[in-house]
Amino acid sequence: MDEAFLLLDKYFGRGSLAHKIIIAHSVAVKDMALKIASKNPHLKIDISLLTKAALLHDIGAIKTNNPSIGCYGDLPYICHGYKGREILENEKLYDVAPFCERHTGTGITKEEIIKLNLPIPHRDMVPITIEEKILCYADKFFSKSGLNLTEPKKLKNIYSNLIRYGEDKARKFDEFIGMFGIYYVYI
Repeated sequence: MDEAFLLLDKYFGRGSLAHKIIIAHSVAVKDMALKIASKNPHLKIDISLLTKAALLHDIGAIKTNNPSIGCYGDLPYICHGYKGREILENEKLYDVAPFCERHTGTGITKEEIIKLNLPIPHRDMVPITIEEKILCYADKFFSKSGLNLTEPKKLKNIYSNLIRYGEDKARKFDEFIGMFGIYYVYI
């Protein structure tokens, strides 16, 4: 876990707005992901991998232009996933790197990328492993904007955000609820 915090310090700059936001968000996601894992021991989750991935899943945000979270890169925010994968692969964290691009929304298929003309590589970016699915699910509960970054979003807000990208995204979230349960209920 120390390695993850050192990488976040390296890329976001300790003390910067981006660093404060990414740490608060990532720790909240990690805590929820670990709570989900503890309630589902039958899934034989790799806790160490899940912890590291939860802390590093948004590292690519530093390459995007999102001043509201202190990021001044030159790419649209949708690129943070694949850029995070590139960063972690360059850091030789091959086991964690795929989490970065597979957590956006409830996953993005190659067909969606092409159809929507998204500025990201043409490949499936959907969660595959149980750890990736838990991270993707836990991430939906926390924002990187607003007053309290560690307060889980209300379910109605999660659904209204997902539905903007299609009914199938909300149904995928329903699948996650069915697999893992709800540990913060805000309706």
